[in-house]
Amino acid sequence: MINPNKMIKQRSLQQNRNRVSPTSLKALAAGICMLVVFVGCSGGEKSDAYGQFEAEEVTISAEGSGVLKEFIVEEGEHISQGQRVGIIDTVQLNLKKKELEAAIQSVHTNIDKLNAQAAVYKEQLETAKTNLERLQALRKGKAATQQQMDKAEGQVKVLQKQVHSVEVQKRSVYAELETMKIRIDQVEEQISRATITNPIDGIVLSSFAEPNELVSVGKPLYQIAQLNELILRVYISGAQLAELSLGEEVEVLIDKDAVANESLKGTVSWIASEAEFTPQMIQTKEERVTQVYAVKVRVSNPEGKLKIGMPGEINFMASGQIQ
Repeated sequence: MINPNKMIKQRSLQQNRNRVSPTSLKALAAGICMLVVFVGCSGGEKSDAYGQFEAEEVTISAEGSGVLKEFIVEEGEHISQGQRVGIIDTVQLNLKKKELEAAIQSVHTNIDKLNAQAAVYKEQLETAKTNLERLQALRKGKAATQQQMDKAEGQVKVLQKQVHSVEVQKRSVYAELETMKIRIDQVEEQISRATITNPIDGIVLSSFAEPNELVSVGKPLYQIAQLNELILRVYISGAQLAELSLGEEVEVLIDKDAVANESLKGTVSWIASEAEFTPQMIQTKEERVTQVYAVKVRVSNPEGKLKIGMPGEINFMASGQIQ
């Protein structure tokens, strides 16, 4: 036989299990609110454009041919503008210079000989002119024949032509001398180019040569870049194109840590005139098939925070709004 009191007690226990206390409801509601806030905050606002930092890299090449006798370039090293970083063997060039200098001495000797010869002809010419004048005086008194007069005049003309011939030879030798001087200047220029002088202040990114290696004109030796200012190359859509102009300041965002970003100033220095397909570094396939315009933003990097290849973002803002 079923006991009615026992049945009433069981129903009461079941109702207590199903009942939720007000305190529990409040805790559940607070948890839901926190989840909504977290989800809303984690989405955040997207930046206007994304890209990577790059530098204006300069490749330094050999300007002479020969053995690289000295080369003191290390990757990651800072080298100053005007610093000598290497030298190419110049033995053959120096020998060529000495040969030209010897040839110039020989030319100077020939000039001295021509000057001496010209002096002799001029002396003979003066004597011949004096003799002609004396015969002309005698001819007036009919003491000299016409044949003597003709011979004296012929002698003067011959000597005049000989003096002129020497002067022409001297001009030719002087022209040869100038040519040799130009050749010496060319050799000296080649010798100066054998000294490898760093053209800009910056950091060595890559080195392509080693000491005692045979190099030729145009062979790349090393690559250098100025890192006190980097370029953030980003890509924008055609709809965003009207929002940017050259020289405009934008907000640049970089990763400060795993959560926060750091805000920097940047200046738009270049905007592509033609659209291109989004490069492969963009993550999703949908974004990669979109046509975009490349934009370069110059960002000051005095503290060296920015690195080549580092990702970055930009926001279109008036210069007065950037903190």
